[in-house]
Amino acid sequence: MSTTDNAATSSYTPAHNDFTAISINSFKAYDIRGELGVSLDEDIAYRIGRAFAQILSQCYNSADAKGDIKNLKTAVVIGSDIRDSSEKLKQAAIAGIMAAGVDVIDLGMTGTEEVYFATSHYQALGGIEVTASHNPINYNGLKLVKEHSKPISADDGLAEIQQLAESGQFTVNENKGENSKQGKLQLLTDKSAYVDHVMSFVDTDKLKPLKLVINSGNGSAGPVVDLLVDKLAQAGAPIEVIKLHHNPDGSFPNGIPNPMILANRTATQQAVTEHKADLGIAFDGDFDRCFLFDENGDFIDGSYVVGMLAQAFLNKYPGESIVYDPRVIYNTEAVVDAHNGKAVISKSGHSFIKQVMRESGAVYGGEMSAHHYFRDFFYCDSGMIPWLLTLELLSITGKTLSELVTGYISDYPSSGELNFHLTDHDAPSIIKNIEEKFSDQNFTKSTLDGLSLDFGDWRFNLRASNTEPLIRLNIESRGDELLLAMKVQEVQQWLAQQGAVPA
Repeated sequence: MSTTDNAATSSYTPAHNDFTAISINSFKAYDIRGELGVSLDEDIAYRIGRAFAQILSQCYNSADAKGDIKNLKTAVVIGSDIRDSSEKLKQAAIAGIMAAGVDVIDLGMTGTEEVYFATSHYQALGGIEVTASHNPINYNGLKLVKEHSKPISADDGLAEIQQLAESGQFTVNENKGENSKQGKLQLLTDKSAYVDHVMSFVDTDKLKPLKLVINSGNGSAGPVVDLLVDKLAQAGAPIEVIKLHHNPDGSFPNGIPNPMILANRTATQQAVTEHKADLGIAFDGDFDRCFLFDENGDFIDGSYVVGMLAQAFLNKYPGESIVYDPRVIYNTEAVVDAHNGKAVISKSGHSFIKQVMRESGAVYGGEMSAHHYFRDFFYCDSGMIPWLLTLELLSITGKTLSELVTGYISDYPSSGELNFHLTDHDAPSIIKNIEEKFSDQNFTKSTLDGLSLDFGDWRFNLRASNTEPLIRLNIESRGDELLLAMKVQEVQQWLAQQGAVPA
């Protein structure tokens, strides 16, 4: 359904137009996220929307604006997830955008990737998704992108938006005349173009009979899953789908959708084994991440999914570049090398991955955190494309998911990401100290993202989280599970001595 109303207005009205300077603590490295009523509320969302739109419009109107900006519409697209607070925050941001003289396209209830798609599809100046993804229910946030769905980070525009939002020194768009300074609002909720684009990644004629369990976690994924399943049926694809925790519900009656938490995997695992499904799929709240379970209900670590999808893309596009992050690398590098691709390493985090992909023209990029990026999806991450590609891969190879990844896991076992709270030392000092611990051993060192030390038959990466007060450890070996277990124990014991407590 698509509704257009150029006379519509936001339901939020600021209490006054005299904005005093405030401090906003919800800005993070890649996005905005805070506790409701503490570091994020409607007034802050209004300021952020207005600052975002003002800065985008200033770039658009500047004398040296590039042609790829000048050819765009002076509009911002915006969507929100299913959280109870999201609609009010969205309306406040809409009011701020319109007050800056910029038009708004409201997409309704969406996942983050729908905003990525719509920003480019509608040729907008930028996009906003109101979401807290997998964070606790008393949190919310905003994810921002600029023209052509390019990311915004603290080093590339986000700090400027924060400074303007905090200062309240907003200007009025003078180009529209005294009587028409407000931007216009459209409600465009039709998902057809987005769904068609996602479906273009797979050849439905190649799909074989498969049974799926899809756990939407009561988040925003359900409506999109329905549309994609309908498209599969219309194409005659013999796919059976069991839907779990399917209906969007901002109260999250089955818990916050975060499959990275072990307890949150149980429902999907049980449904896979109970229904004898070929594949289990689970999403977080805004479905920008996709988590896979094999036919036995076993969770597949994201680093092995990166290798699997890299192989699938290199089979389709020989010689292309694949981007990956430095936390777990052995398997991905081996797969890319075996299939004559070009392995391109990037600092973890979506803004870094996307930039490196654009620079290298990479066809695919993946992080072990279950973010998967696609050149033909505006270099953005999608949670829907990976499971469709996995269906195609299972069909083409005739293998089960466990058969596809078993070799990866045995050849390059890894610890999975281990998280630690810090009690005595800060992350930089711990990272410095652990290098000294191994100073008597031969290793190759990288500081691209935290600290990576590679000893030849094993390696580790230790880095501070960009989004939480944690330090994160990943250890992997070359086919030696006993060595892996020994090194995990050794490093964990050392971290405990530094005051790092398992999270």
